[in-house]
Amino acid sequence: MSTATNQPMTGQLGQLNGPWPSYTLFGRRWAGPGRPASTATVVAILAASAVAALSVPLDRAGLGWFIAALAGTAALVVARIIRVPEAIPAAVRRDIGHGSWDRWFWGTATVALLATGTFRAAGWLFTLCLLTATLTGALAITHGRSLRSVAMTYLLAPVAATRGGLWLLRGATRMRGQGSAGVPIRVLATTAVSIALLAVFGGLFISADAAFARVFEAAIPEIRPITIFRWAFVGGVTAVLLTAAAFLRAAPPATGDLDRTEGRKVNRLEWAVPLSLLVLLFAAFVTIQLTVLFGGNQHVVETDGLTYAEYARSGFWQLCVVTALTLVVLAGAARWAPRTERTDRILLRAVLGALAALTLVIVASALHRMNVYTDTYGLTRLRLLVACCEAWFGLVLVMVLVAGIRIRAPWLPRVAIAAGVLALLGLSVANPDGLIAENHVQRYEETQRIDLPYLSDLSPDAVPALAGLDSEAYRSCLLMVIGERTPEDDWRGWNLARETAREVIAEHPEDSPAWCWDQVNRY
Repeated sequence: MSTATNQPMTGQLGQLNGPWPSYTLFGRRWAGPGRPASTATVVAILAASAVAALSVPLDRAGLGWFIAALAGTAALVVARIIRVPEAIPAAVRRDIGHGSWDRWFWGTATVALLATGTFRAAGWLFTLCLLTATLTGALAITHGRSLRSVAMTYLLAPVAATRGGLWLLRGATRMRGQGSAGVPIRVLATTAVSIALLAVFGGLFISADAAFARVFEAAIPEIRPITIFRWAFVGGVTAVLLTAAAFLRAAPPATGDLDRTEGRKVNRLEWAVPLSLLVLLFAAFVTIQLTVLFGGNQHVVETDGLTYAEYARSGFWQLCVVTALTLVVLAGAARWAPRTERTDRILLRAVLGALAALTLVIVASALHRMNVYTDTYGLTRLRLLVACCEAWFGLVLVMVLVAGIRIRAPWLPRVAIAAGVLALLGLSVANPDGLIAENHVQRYEETQRIDLPYLSDLSPDAVPALAGLDSEAYRSCLLMVIGERTPEDDWRGWNLARETAREVIAEHPEDSPAWCWDQVNRY
């Protein structure tokens, strides 16, 4: 009778109880979790995907997006907390971090961004929040702290979804092994009994009470082929995203090298000469064009042939590009400029500080130009959004000046992104379409001129402000057009702004709809 031992055989690598050397494509940089997904992880991801399939409206912002965000967050929390117990404890533990404390901030920001669809109806604003939520979500699950680590998370997401699918499949297979071969049959039987009970008693309640029947019809959509396709599409996409996120949280890749803020250094003259010349160019521009930058109304009046539009447009976009490129230059210099000697550090502070300070003046110039243009021609979505971006650029430049005190600033990328996220959430709270409508209403009181085609294209967020328009004909026209373009909502697409707009529109009856549509469609 032979006895098995835990001693390694000749030529065997590692201990019998692991962790084993990785022979996968990614090797030691991304070894994987090393064990199947827990039962709670499998069930949580499937449940969150089902909730998203039933609640997310693809054609509008609404409550369903917020519900799906909460369900997805809960699933990832369950997948992170509840783990599979090890049958044999590993002799050597993998030292795998799970991110820093600020991941809770990024997770909360992701949910808050998706929740804007419950309160704001502007499609462009919710689309911007949705795209930003992908960035904050990546920051919440990534192990690294640099922008390169976040970019790597985006690139590895398809691989994480594929490997995560196999990981979940092993977890589901493990569930069968733990509960014997009869588990799937019992699950199917439980599901069938539950559906039968709900169908029988639900049908009785529907036939017994008309109010309950109306609530049931509002909650349960009419099942058509397009509805089934939408459920399958939304549920499938959600399952893939949550699987990738759970896998990255359970087994983050080793991105330590990407978090290094210093790269290969260049010679002092190789960076100091070009950047010093750039500082001189910025200084010359700010000095010589000081009257042009801040001349305002007097400069427009004294310059022959110059209109307000030409004054504002002549350099605004170029100055925005200059600001963005300057941030790239500052980031490159901070990475490649040497800082070991005291002279290097003094030179770095002087050159980059001067460049950042001069760029702040250019930011102020761009904002001033946009302010003049807005005072003359009114506020629009593009003008408001670009002005907010330019203000964010200025805030980042101030952070660069603060970071120059200690030279090293690994916190700067994430703090800059956090400032941008908070600015976007603040813009959502401020109601940009409402601000635009208020601006045009005030301008109408002063000039008796109004842009009906543009205002009629605003979202229901603008309705309360437009209701204060002095002209009854224009007010009735705008409210009628926005009301006809506002779709009816079920519980998935419920939106506070649309609900409020319907109440306001109902208080103002239609007046001359044919004339109104002619005015709105005249361009």
